[in-house]
Amino acid sequence: MQKLIEITICDGKKEYEIFKALEARAGEVDDKVAAQVRAIIADVKARGDEALRDYSLRFDKYDAAEGFEVDFAEQAKRCAPQVRQAMECAAENIRAFHARQLRQSWYADGALGVMMGQRIRGLHRVGVYVPAGTAPLPSSVLMNVVPAKIAGVKDIIMVTPPWQGGVDPSIAAAAQIAGVDRMFLLGSAWSMAALAFGTQTVPKVDKIVGPANIYGATAKKLLYGTVDIDMIAGPSEILVVADETANPAWLAADLLSQAEHDVLAGIIFLSTSHNIAERTVAELERQLAVLPRKDIASEALRNNSAFLVCESMAQALELANAYAPEHLELCVQNPLELLGAVDNAGSVFLGHYTPESVGDYYAGPNHVLPTGGTPRFFSPLSVDDFVKKQQFIHYTEEALRRDMADIVTIAEAELLDAHARAAKVRFE
Repeated sequence: MQKLIEITICDGKKEYEIFKALEARAGEVDDKVAAQVRAIIADVKARGDEALRDYSLRFDKYDAAEGFEVDFAEQAKRCAPQVRQAMECAAENIRAFHARQLRQSWYADGALGVMMGQRIRGLHRVGVYVPAGTAPLPSSVLMNVVPAKIAGVKDIIMVTPPWQGGVDPSIAAAAQIAGVDRMFLLGSAWSMAALAFGTQTVPKVDKIVGPANIYGATAKKLLYGTVDIDMIAGPSEILVVADETANPAWLAADLLSQAEHDVLAGIIFLSTSHNIAERTVAELERQLAVLPRKDIASEALRNNSAFLVCESMAQALELANAYAPEHLELCVQNPLELLGAVDNAGSVFLGHYTPESVGDYYAGPNHVLPTGGTPRFFSPLSVDDFVKKQQFIHYTEEALRRDMADIVTIAEAELLDAHARAAKVRFE
């Protein structure tokens, strides 16, 4: 009988083959899914609310005869007090972290009255998608909405699928805490189309943010250009680097925190200690036995995991950078000494007392992170995602006279005579 988890000794080649297999696990967007989503988008664009009602009834078993918009302030009253208090504390941490990201407009004066600069403006209206397929995710509300409010977004429209026929009280409370303006019970690809084009009741937005299932994510990708989006997020992933000081029980718990997300979740474990690797595998099997979502976690571990023993910490970090994980945990004695060697990771968790759940829910840094190797060039969701930059220039007559010859020379080199004349005509 094949073991659930195999430990591999790094040999300089085999581990990269394992990584390639993991990177390809989600594949390209399925053509059948893309065709279905295109049809949904076209239908919502053509029929608006009527199409939304049909899809909600068909897929979510939700009768929206009285409309999609909900009074989330009223629903928030049903949230358990301890849950609301925890979310308020988390929101304060998220605000404090993201407030430091806010950029300032600027301008600069030059000679002869020249002035130029850049204005930072919050987007006018943003749509936030909050999943609720297998569980309500109020933390997703906080992580997406709080940075938008700091950026100065004027109108935040939230869509979320019905949860048990309505709105989950914790999601409603999170929306109230974070500052959502309006909420609609809508899910999947049809909600993305509604936000992108607008319907009789759903306002058209400038940008859509938030994680979604394959249909919602495909819709975001197809709608990009009609509307801006945050990123194309794939299955979640965690990469843990551990030395001989790490606790196998803690390591196993951290790995399972991602394995329980999704059968496609990527689970990578790198250690310089074979003993720690073996004990971690044993702990995983023990903890799996009592995990409520053990079927999901087991499939993820069976199909999308790699447990590698490295010859050195330098090799472990080289592999971590090559994989470029969404979440990177450095469960080592001196994590700060290694941070400078980390080039590619969505978010880094340092030390034995920083499990990924600290970042998922509470500490302040955003949990909306690039996946699938894209931390090589994408960044976590931030205030920057909710602003636009507008530049301005002011020239005087004297300044244009000074620079006209160079402007004309470049324009004529590009064979754009009208560009050149636009400068020359002012002095004829």
